[in-house]
Amino acid sequence: MKLFNVAVVGATGAVGNEMIEMLEQRKFPVKNLKLLASERSAGLSIGYMGHDVEVEVLREDSFKGVDLGLFSPGGSVSQKFAPLAAQSGCVVIDNTSAFRMEPDVPLVVPEVNAHAIKDYKRRGIIANPNCSTIQMVVALKPLHDAARIKRIVVSTYQAVSGTGKKAIAELEGQVLAIYNNKGIEHEVYPHQIAFNCLPHIDVFVDNGYTKEEMKIVNETRKIMEDDTILITATSVRVPVFYGHSESVNVEFERELTPDEAREILSKAPGVKVADDPKKNLYPLAIYAAGTDDTFVGRIRKDESVPHGLNMWIVADNIRKGAALNAVQVAEILADKYL
Repeated sequence: MKLFNVAVVGATGAVGNEMIEMLEQRKFPVKNLKLLASERSAGLSIGYMGHDVEVEVLREDSFKGVDLGLFSPGGSVSQKFAPLAAQSGCVVIDNTSAFRMEPDVPLVVPEVNAHAIKDYKRRGIIANPNCSTIQMVVALKPLHDAARIKRIVVSTYQAVSGTGKKAIAELEGQVLAIYNNKGIEHEVYPHQIAFNCLPHIDVFVDNGYTKEEMKIVNETRKIMEDDTILITATSVRVPVFYGHSESVNVEFERELTPDEAREILSKAPGVKVADDPKKNLYPLAIYAAGTDDTFVGRIRKDESVPHGLNMWIVADNIRKGAALNAVQVAEILADKYL
């Protein structure tokens, strides 16, 4: 088996930590692992395969001899260093939004469009989609293949881990403050997140949507390779640590019954159907957290339109929504292309 020199950029962040764990859990063929981050993280050590790997400062020459780079830093860092890495012969899988909508960069969810990975040679970069987009298209692509989707209305309920470690700490701190009758402080979010819901993820743009909502719209069309799908989204931050939940309404070109949808999804890669409301069985963030699958339930007919279905989709945003998806792409690269 061929082994690869792998670098993880943003190694000390929530997604970077999970990328390292995924490499170990899935036994990716790593020859040497290089961990890269900003100067403030230099010298820290992270465990991998039974030994500690020291974090190095990310520099322009960090990618000499590196075969594969898993990137999860800030978007501006990726914009600068991903092309430099590619120029050094390192294939980059980037988890930021920096390159997702560039036409010569493949945007990949392996269960949906693994064939697009072959186009990595154009720039040496593959983009990892937005976390909320990934879990939705994993569930919707097999249904699209069966009955062709005309329109999607999605509302997302997104965990604070999607913002990073500081957001996790902020929610923890606010919950403790409330129970101890202390004042609430917030820095990461514009309002208190504990016991609250914020219909505001990323910045607002001119059309009244947020960037997060428009990512879902634009990325879904690119991944599904169908610009005719009509999509509207509302993204909400909720006081959950791990696991994004989505209420998804889909209108198809032809009739697709709930039973047919369940049968299709039960055979779809990366999907688990959890759908027996009479037994209170439906996807929950607390059960999805720490797992690799995308869970789908509450599948029912939308009685307000022809050929419509409603469903509830849940996945771990740090695993399938970020780190796992990137490592799955890396596995295909290693097996077929590198």
